[in-house]
Amino acid sequence: MEIVPNNSLLNLTGETAIVTGGARGIGFGIALRLAEAGANVVIADLKKEQAEQAAEKIKTNGYRAEGCATDVSKEDDVIALVSFAVSKFGGVDILVNNAGIFPSQLVHQMTLADFDRVLSVNLKGAFLCTKYASEQMIGQGRGGKIINVTSIDALHPSTMGLAHYDASKHGLWGFTKNVALELAAHRIWVNAVAPGGIQTPGVAEMQGKMKVPDGVDMTKMMEAFLGKIPMHRLGEPDEIGKAVLFLASEMSSYMTGSQIVVDGGALLS
Repeated sequence: MEIVPNNSLLNLTGETAIVTGGARGIGFGIALRLAEAGANVVIADLKKEQAEQAAEKIKTNGYRAEGCATDVSKEDDVIALVSFAVSKFGGVDILVNNAGIFPSQLVHQMTLADFDRVLSVNLKGAFLCTKYASEQMIGQGRGGKIINVTSIDALHPSTMGLAHYDASKHGLWGFTKNVALELAAHRIWVNAVAPGGIQTPGVAEMQGKMKVPDGVDMTKMMEAFLGKIPMHRLGEPDEIGKAVLFLASEMSSYMTGSQIVVDGGALLS
């Protein structure tokens, strides 16, 4: 086996990556790290303006990026996203299924539409992107990498009000393992990153809108959550970006069907 030099292990020059939900938070942290490693990055996000603004931020650093408006729960949008990546950069080599929503709702406050929406974005969206991006990768004949952003909630619930989210993330972890089996014959490696609590705009919005039972102090609840993290802090988006870069690169050459937990040790408690 040829030993790849250290200075080439993280080099993604010439490869094209799609990052869903890439306009901000964890997704942007991922997109920036992949771009810095040399990849052409397509930032897919629900709002065209936000996707394009994020791409421009990456371009100002001298890297290559384009924004594409995409609702990952819609098949036509996903087909158009893959076509966009091919038209702009000539192919697809890396897919990061990061797009996800996590509205806090207790089960008795949750409607069927609420439950369906979370699963449509978080789980069906990953299925659609995987289906069409992997078809492109297979046609290219040079393998590829698919990285699914799950959550520590794929392994253990973090807080109440996320039953629909937890169902979607457990499903995404199972999906990751099965698709890893299916695509290995095509040299497409499929892995996951499970973030713990990460300080993002989405998390801040969720905390502001969270409905908790009478008598529950939200501030004390957050203090208790942080108290269970051995590192005693929330993570940064870049800390997930670095883990995704590892899985997208030659550093993870003998990994498929695995999940990397990046949670400051939260699951230890």
